[in-house]
Amino acid sequence: MAAPIKTALVLCTGNSARSILAEAYINHIGKGRWRAVSAGSKPTGRVNPFALTALAAAAIPPPAQAASKSWDVFAAPGAAPIDLVITVCDNAANEVCPHFPGPARKMHLPFPDPAAVAGRDAEKQAAFDRVLADMMPKLDAVLAQA
Repeated sequence: MAAPIKTALVLCTGNSARSILAEAYINHIGKGRWRAVSAGSKPTGRVNPFALTALAAAAIPPPAQAASKSWDVFAAPGAAPIDLVITVCDNAANEVCPHFPGPARKMHLPFPDPAAVAGRDAEKQAAFDRVLADMMPKLDAVLAQA
């Protein structure tokens, strides 16, 4: 009998960049073992297009329903259990998170905010590409141990 699929919730403040990248990557590599969702404490309401371009360049499918949403969705009564909560920005890590149903082991993997990079589009895209590249081996290690 196969082990049940675990759920990872990736949190960031805006849920438009880093958490979207991590959600997509976990779903890409965790097939059959992990399912990822993402949310933010103060969602921007849109996914940053540079995040979607970085995923496409790395041949990682974007989240099925890529959207910037509040973490309250995953703490509401009747929400699915969460096995692992990963904060990917210092702001979200320092906020008081709601209680998520399930065992919800928590960990913090900070990454710089690529959405904060100013300049030309090429510089902004390079920042997203760099964060995704830095994220991948760290998430590989986390999921291998969980």
